[in-house]
Amino acid sequence: MLLKNNLRIEYHILQSFPVSCLNRDDVGAPKTAIIGGVNRARVSSQAWKRQVRMAMQELGIRLGMRTKKIFEILHPILISEGANEEQAQLCADKIANLLGNDTLIFISESEARAFIDYAKKLNFNSDDFKDKELAKVAKKALTPSIDALDIALFGRMVAKATDMNVEAAASFSHAISTHKVSNEVEFFTALDDLSTTQGSAHMGSLEFNSATYYRYISLDLGQLAQSFGDIEDTAEQIKLAIEAFTKALFIALPSARQATQSAASPWEFAKVLVRTGQRIQVPFETAIKSNNEGFLSPSIQSLKDYISLKEKLSGSLFGKLGDYEWGEDETFSIDDLIKILQSHVE
Repeated sequence: MLLKNNLRIEYHILQSFPVSCLNRDDVGAPKTAIIGGVNRARVSSQAWKRQVRMAMQELGIRLGMRTKKIFEILHPILISEGANEEQAQLCADKIANLLGNDTLIFISESEARAFIDYAKKLNFNSDDFKDKELAKVAKKALTPSIDALDIALFGRMVAKATDMNVEAAASFSHAISTHKVSNEVEFFTALDDLSTTQGSAHMGSLEFNSATYYRYISLDLGQLAQSFGDIEDTAEQIKLAIEAFTKALFIALPSARQATQSAASPWEFAKVLVRTGQRIQVPFETAIKSNNEGFLSPSIQSLKDYISLKEKLSGSLFGKLGDYEWGEDETFSIDDLIKILQSHVE
């Protein structure tokens, strides 16, 4: 199956959260950014990306491992496959060094198995290892559709073994509030159950805010097909990836302070486009003003108006193949959205 490299699904999501601190900075305060000259609430792309990845795992998708502990993964398997202690140490260390001992790296179960088979083929003699060959062994073994969808979605860069590099099919913007936000401070006290005197045993303060966030995520279907490689059921695998990715986007929430603030608000509105051409993110450069009914309603209208204007201005370069809105029609569920997105893959 052939898909154009610039055929993508673009998710424009609005999501409102009351008292929350979705993503903390180095002093524990909610992250912010200055946009259009005013302060906005912000959630970094990494904070939401990891939760999307974990959500896919909860949905039953087999993922790769993102870790620095390559040595610890390979060493016991090498021993079990017949290497002695010295051989296992040298082989595992050589492979770990290739991938970068001090760097978080994505590696799939298939690739780990391929490394072991390569070492076994060379009688566990690490002196015979060649970096280029190791990288090619891993790239050949990579099977995103089976056990490493996250590597295909989020990409991988290995500085010492560029043959293992994988271009990310998904891109995430930082989520921003559509309106001006000022962080607030919660003062709290805690009591000691065993205290015999009045008064609190502990006092503290935490910053929080509330906001309607705009999230932009792009999924490049052509790149996803390229990363999957030459497999018989590419179309079906891409459809499964669309389902898993969309559901994960829907349910994933940043993990900060969930025990104390339970920021569990779902999507409020989403405009999802299937198109070719240049990616288009809505900047919300002019902060939304409340219409005495909150920020959501004017944010939805502003989102629609911006994309409509850019479509007219872009002409044939806009390349729209599908335009779907979720959240206002109660008969159009997330399952319906997924099915219609999957219909663009043949």
